[in-house]
Amino acid sequence: MELLEQLSEIWEGDESAFLVHSSGSLSFSQIREQSPVDLSKVSNGDVVAIIGDFDPQSIQTLIRLFSLGAIVVPLTSDTRSQHEYFFDSALVNVVVEGARVETRNQPLSNDLLDFLRKESAPGLVLFSTGTTGRPKAILHDFRSFLRKFETPRPTLRTLNFLLFDHIGGINTLFHTLFNKGVVIAPESRTVEVILDTCARFGAEVIPTTPTFLRLLLMSGLIQKGFPPSVKIITYGTELMDEPTLLELCSALPEVDFRQTFGMSELGIVRVKSEARDSLFMKIGGEGVETRVKENVLQIRSSTRMLGYLNESSPFDEEGWYDSRDVVELKGDFMKITGRTGDVINVGGLKFMAGEVEREALGYPGVLLAKAVGRRNPVTGQHVEITLQAREGVTINPSDVSKYLEARLPPHMVPIKISISEVSVGHRFKKS
Repeated sequence: MELLEQLSEIWEGDESAFLVHSSGSLSFSQIREQSPVDLSKVSNGDVVAIIGDFDPQSIQTLIRLFSLGAIVVPLTSDTRSQHEYFFDSALVNVVVEGARVETRNQPLSNDLLDFLRKESAPGLVLFSTGTTGRPKAILHDFRSFLRKFETPRPTLRTLNFLLFDHIGGINTLFHTLFNKGVVIAPESRTVEVILDTCARFGAEVIPTTPTFLRLLLMSGLIQKGFPPSVKIITYGTELMDEPTLLELCSALPEVDFRQTFGMSELGIVRVKSEARDSLFMKIGGEGVETRVKENVLQIRSSTRMLGYLNESSPFDEEGWYDSRDVVELKGDFMKITGRTGDVINVGGLKFMAGEVEREALGYPGVLLAKAVGRRNPVTGQHVEITLQAREGVTINPSDVSKYLEARLPPHMVPIKISISEVSVGHRFKKS
């Protein structure tokens, strides 16, 4: 059964809202029945980039592309400067934006793509967002991606914070579709708009990032009234620091905070937080195995990608994936303390940049912190740190240095402390 037909059967006779947005609300039947984009140029096995967001037309087109057996590359206008690179890396031969459909001259030969074509199976291509090297084109068999939705699960009114080109955003969309939930699409992802959207439409779940949560604290809007409908805030995609989590738990005592974990290469995995105010978690779920070697987390998953389209495979012969996440163990629970690339080595003494940042965030008035290792002719490396102050707060670097000297071993104390804005990326700017 094609995906569009399958979802139509789930929603048959149900005219309740599936998608809520600034212009109103839509049932699934309204999404299905709206004037479709002309996809006559798309054939089974084509690699199709769709530039959109969680709006009715983009959602309908996305579902129809999978139903046609296309290999779909969801993109947003935010990354337009990289689109040509994405098109070339994923071997895109059709581009859809709104009602416009354009074909491209692109070589179609690739062993992984050919596997899906022989199976007449739809595919999903996502791009890595790491800071090292060019983004990698991650290919999933979309049949495997959908398999986890075969078991019905409860839904809450969920804000789709993560974007159209992110595995978490796509996961939220299809979880809601298969379980007859409600997804709320914000006009933008500033703190003000997100809180206003939650209040207006009764959002119960906000899946978001530590960066957004730090900006939320910085905004001062919690004190002005946080939407009472919000029951759960989940956070992932980057490292959370303990001071931020503890401050949030204190400021929002009625909200349950839950950590998530997922990598585009592996799909979304199940996570159980030790407690709402703890960074320790269990990672697992059906078809997922974990192990820790030399303090680094490795994962083996049945829902893993087929491979990279523009890089060699990252899996070992037994199917294990090195996450590069350095973890601290506590019984069955683990806490991610940083990435292997974040290790700083001062005179042979190794530690994580996050350990320095965590202490710096405890200094009154510090909102964000970023520690790095710099080359040093004597000790190999030394630590430097950039701090961003909360609005209206002045921070004296020498006072911070004394504060850190009292809390860190000498080799971990930064020799340079800068006070300036800490970059949070183009997607989470304050305005």
